[in-house]
Amino acid sequence: MAAPAIRLRGGRVLFEGTALFDGIALDLPAGRTTCLLGPSGVGKSSLLRVVAGLLAPEPGATLAADDGMPLAGRIAYMAQTDLLLPWLDVLANATLGARLRRDPAAHAAARQRAAGLLQEVGLGERLAARPATLSGGMRQRVALVRTLVEDRPVVLMDEPFGALDAISRLQLQDLAARLLAGRTVLLVTHDPLEAARMGHRIHVMAGAPATLDAALELPAAPPRDVADPMVLATQAELLRRLAEATAA
Repeated sequence: MAAPAIRLRGGRVLFEGTALFDGIALDLPAGRTTCLLGPSGVGKSSLLRVVAGLLAPEPGATLAADDGMPLAGRIAYMAQTDLLLPWLDVLANATLGARLRRDPAAHAAARQRAAGLLQEVGLGERLAARPATLSGGMRQRVALVRTLVEDRPVVLMDEPFGALDAISRLQLQDLAARLLAGRTVLLVTHDPLEAARMGHRIHVMAGAPATLDAALELPAAPPRDVADPMVLATQAELLRRLAEATAA
């Protein structure tokens, strides 16, 4: 399936009667990764959930793909928590979607793909392990593989690398960037360096109700080298914007 562009207009979400954001507009270009940063509690995860169809905005909002087709069935979603099922082993958790769809051929293909990806993320020897025996970083890797195995044209990710150490984070950013190339991705992160490495365009979300700043557009394909002067300059600019957003 070709990756569509996605357009949200008039997005409004209330929390305990107060607007997290009101009239927000977001464009996700086809086949590109859009990163979203902002202070904690500003509404980033809520905006991601609106795009995922997991949170209904207030009446008047429109969310559509540019090809006119429904988004349902074309989105893979990775939440902040790993949501692994404790009674399933690593391989079964990584292929849960295919298992639930009860398609034996698709399940067999998913198991083969998941086994290869789990090997790439350093869990090739833990396929039969239960989640309780894994570290937080290992569990996060399984959740990432589960998302990638779904092979959807639209991928929404909420702090996907947050539980990882610095080196593992860089390695998984590289893997994810390679496997997500050509898909329409919205990535929520608190890490300006991660956004500078992974994003084709980056927004900072701030305010109450929250708004999005003008997108920062980056050249070259991700993942970018952490030592690239452009990456470091982008990181500094994002830190400046975040500091302004926090002080506002």
